Amino acid sequence: MRLGTVRRDGTTQAFRQDEAGTAYLPAKDVGELLARSDWRNVAGEPGPAPDANELAMPILRPGKILCAGLNYYAHAEEVGQEVPKYPTIFTKFHNSLVGPADDVVMPQASSKIDWEAELAVVIGRAVRKADEAEAKDAIAGYTVMNDVSVRDWQGRTSEWFQGKNWDRMTPVGPVVVTADELDPEKGLAVECELDGVQKQSGTTADLIFSCATLVSYISQFMTLEPGDLIATGTPAGVGLARRPREWIPAGAELVTRIEGIGELRNRCVPEE
Repeated sequence: MRLGTVRRDGTTQAFRQDEAGTAYLPAKDVGELLARSDWRNVAGEPGPAPDANELAMPILRPGKILCAGLNYYAHAEEVGQEVPKYPTIFTKFHNSLVGPADDVVMPQASSKIDWEAELAVVIGRAVRKADEAEAKDAIAGYTVMNDVSVRDWQGRTSEWFQGKNWDRMTPVGPVVVTADELDPEKGLAVECELDGVQKQSGTTADLIFSCATLVSYISQFMTLEPGDLIATGTPAGVGLARRPREWIPAGAELVTRIEGIGELRNRCVPEE
């Protein structure tokens, strides 16, 4: 099952796609849909599949956006870091998000802007102090994110927050694929292209902490709720680790793709 949010006539609406086709649902987005305990079975109105340019980010205003840093073995190696004993968790806010075909806004304050293709977990029910089996059961599905990072601001202090929360820099989507259809532990291809040149090509089989492990770990100290997002980290190939270093130029097309989910296709435009 695929869940998404479409923009039409100045408003938004959630939709579901399965073997029966596309149905438009009585919810403004996937986040509102997931707040219902019966979200899998909500009745909808059949209609045509949405055009890619109509898609909004699936969850318009997530209650929490949590991100795991340094969570691929190959990425830890390329940046010269030891494999972490515990997950490194930082936060993002909804102001940073854009849809799967929206422009990524390049701030004037930096010329060191980097790509980071990521699988994101979508929480489907409230969970607290969960073991890994309970955590896995709480995952509604998965979507695609690119944690576009402002590296010079990120490196100003030991806290990464200020490099990760610039307005309209983090594309998400195009849909949420439900957890019964995907198993990241078996390995999903994660790819990033810049102007048609492949920059990242990894697999979720290389994750240090699995999706269920991350959900379980975070739930030990906070309640996770329907519609919350957890970005699971980026594979090797980021611009920061290249020699010489590489950054996203203004005007570039950034494509982020995960096997079984789909792709984000975003133009990187200068801030006005």
